[in-house]
Amino acid sequence: MIRNSSILNRKTTALLVIDIQEKILPVIRNTEQFLGNSKKLIEACKVMKVPIYLTEQYPKGLGSTTNFLTPYLSDAIKLEKSTFSCFGAPGLFNALKETGITQLILTGIESHVCVQQTALDLIANGFSVSLAADACSSRKEIDYNIALSRMRHHGVDISTTEAIIFELLEKSGTEEFKQVSKLVK
Repeated sequence: MIRNSSILNRKTTALLVIDIQEKILPVIRNTEQFLGNSKKLIEACKVMKVPIYLTEQYPKGLGSTTNFLTPYLSDAIKLEKSTFSCFGAPGLFNALKETGITQLILTGIESHVCVQQTALDLIANGFSVSLAADACSSRKEIDYNIALSRMRHHGVDISTTEAIIFELLEKSGTEEFKQVSKLVK
């Protein structure tokens, strides 16, 4: 039996956490929900041994990743960037290709700037992209909504944190399922 190629496969998937930095958060909509879902994705990926990449946009000016998430990101591969797209994070796209990653899960801010440009660049470079719509945000609702619509139009799978986690799990009854199902309750 053949599974749909858009279903995430943890052997070829990585999580990309985009610019969830302390100084940006005060102006972001739905911060509590967005951060909570980002944390769930990070924790679930850690349990399932899905690689995690983390970017920070100009950390000298925008600060580092929020303290809310840093305890869960100790094993993440961290990259600084000055471009809005993660395409400009030194060596990121090449590293993904070299390690056999073909599918990316995105979480981060802002949806209409760094997340959107990254998603579009990933698609242009042959990656499959799943965006956790409830684990990204922007300052303005219209920017968020238009970004999701534009990304969907260009081939990004728009999904939710919980749907993504269960795609990666694939089945129940495992020790991983027991650990991860506690995260989504």
